[in-house]
Amino acid sequence: MLDLFTIFSKGGIVLWCFQSTSQIFTPSVNALIRSVILQERTGNHTYEHESLRLQYKLDNEFELIFVVAYQKILQLSYVDKFLNDVHLEFRDRFKNELQNSQWFFDYQFKKSYESILHSAENWGKTQAKIPKQMRTFDESLKSKKTVASMIERKDDKENKKQGKKKKGTNATDDDSMVTPEVSHVESPKAVQNVSEDDSEDVLLMNRMKLAQKFSGQKKKADKQKSPKPEKAGKKPRVWELGGTTKDLASLERTRDKPEDENNYVPADKTLIGMMKGGIKDLEVDSDSEMEIEDDEDEEEVKVNKPTVQKKSSGMFSMFKSLVGNKSLKHEDMLPALDKFKDHLISKNVASDIAGKLCDSVATKLQGKVLGTFESIASTVKATLNDALVQILSPKRRVDILRDAFEAKKNSRPYVMAFCGVNGVGKSTNLAKICFWLIENNFRVLIAACDTFRAGAVEQLRTHMRHLNALHPAEKHGNQTMVQLYEKGYGKDAAGIAMEAIRFAKESRFDVVLVDTAGRMQDNEPLMRALTKLIKVNDPDLVLFVGEALVGNEAVDQLVKFNQALADYSSSNNPHIIDGIVLTKFDTIDDKVGAAISMTYITGQPIVFVGTGQTYTDLKSLNAKAVVHALMK
Repeated sequence: MLDLFTIFSKGGIVLWCFQSTSQIFTPSVNALIRSVILQERTGNHTYEHESLRLQYKLDNEFELIFVVAYQKILQLSYVDKFLNDVHLEFRDRFKNELQNSQWFFDYQFKKSYESILHSAENWGKTQAKIPKQMRTFDESLKSKKTVASMIERKDDKENKKQGKKKKGTNATDDDSMVTPEVSHVESPKAVQNVSEDDSEDVLLMNRMKLAQKFSGQKKKADKQKSPKPEKAGKKPRVWELGGTTKDLASLERTRDKPEDENNYVPADKTLIGMMKGGIKDLEVDSDSEMEIEDDEDEEEVKVNKPTVQKKSSGMFSMFKSLVGNKSLKHEDMLPALDKFKDHLISKNVASDIAGKLCDSVATKLQGKVLGTFESIASTVKATLNDALVQILSPKRRVDILRDAFEAKKNSRPYVMAFCGVNGVGKSTNLAKICFWLIENNFRVLIAACDTFRAGAVEQLRTHMRHLNALHPAEKHGNQTMVQLYEKGYGKDAAGIAMEAIRFAKESRFDVVLVDTAGRMQDNEPLMRALTKLIKVNDPDLVLFVGEALVGNEAVDQLVKFNQALADYSSSNNPHIIDGIVLTKFDTIDDKVGAAISMTYITGQPIVFVGTGQTYTDLKSLNAKAVVHALMK
């Protein structure tokens, strides 16, 4: 049943291996290491590659990885038990060798392996014969509720009543106001138990309420009789230029001017030269760094500054109660990981991604033995920071300038396609990237493939005039640096992109930027049209443009865009999303979790970050800065 079982160290040394077929499993194991273990995605314990399903278990004490592989069409219920049993047997049997790091020792483990596998298979057959039983009450969620949480208290009722009274009218207030002594009277015997003083107080309070009720009704009647003042009408606006409608013509700023005029819009010459070379790293402002201090440091602060009380910040303070020199267990980390998950969600990380990240951190730390003088708080903090930085660090570097130079040497244009949902800023950020490319002496052709949205072509034409005004043809050997290729509205976007690429090759343009129409991820006809555009033209880079404002929605968008590009292409090797452009990053303050969500779900890098509305507001992602803002 099992095709492969192997034990290797985190350094890549294979300690023991069993293979039942002649199939080559190296690509699958390498994909597991590259896509899961190195990318901090170890919370699921299962990975699928081609026709195989790989399940793994980590030993953080000796830094070992146990991997089993089998055909994913099989449903093997005993694999988890088998991995746990093999793990315990191998560590107990070769504990001395592992402690001394004898990686090249001859580990004789075949008999133990076969015995454990045989017992696990028998256990699986036994479990399959046992009929499924209904869940007991103790296993249900209702059993975990405390009795105190299910008791409805008197204070809660009174608070609800008071909330309703504030929304009601005065008459309702007077009718519903009953003293606690009267509201709980159920029989004449109960009335006799009330003292005379209390009854007099009740009578006085009821008289006061009756007087308030009559006075309130009288005020209402007076209000109804008094005439309402008439509303003042809207006054005509007085213009500063003279006060007459004749001056409106001088305020009109949108009159048509000749298209061939370079100074159609006054060019801001201060932008020229600011984007030469690579994109600058993003700098995330942070007021305070999340610090975890030891108890000795806190005592020193109290001695030196008695008036200032320095508190241990954040969600990791509970780790100080744990004792060093012991192996971490999942139960020890669970309270802090729950707080960490809530913290991530509050910073706009998708809830599913936050849960998977916490599971991955727990797997990485479970069983790790800490020394006596090693702080658990600092260990957990370092692990979490490393995991987040590793996720945001790209698996492959996207160097657009280098690739564009290489394409230019081969006498062909470098093609970039932009896709995404409606209103995320595709056209605006396309213009920013276009300005960056012009600053680095590339001629750019913009293909207007958004043939649906009204004003899309005019928006790109305006950007083209702005950019040509900043970089006129006279300064570049009488060559127009930016040109728009458009065929109007209602045409086939894939055909326009194909014609634009052909025109760019004939006219010696270096880069083609393809602007597509915004579409929702659930719109099947539009997703098929986008897939057709990408399949027919095969761009060098497909960029997904997403907002930094979204949380859970970002995961849904990316998953469905990728899935649509893979499903509708009818190709063995479909071209899916290559990178991400994260827009509106200047509007989120320190809630930078969308970057984690998008990168985690696709594994693709964030190539550009939009930080404003001018052409120079384009940055590259600084993983450490984003993690710093996320963890503060």
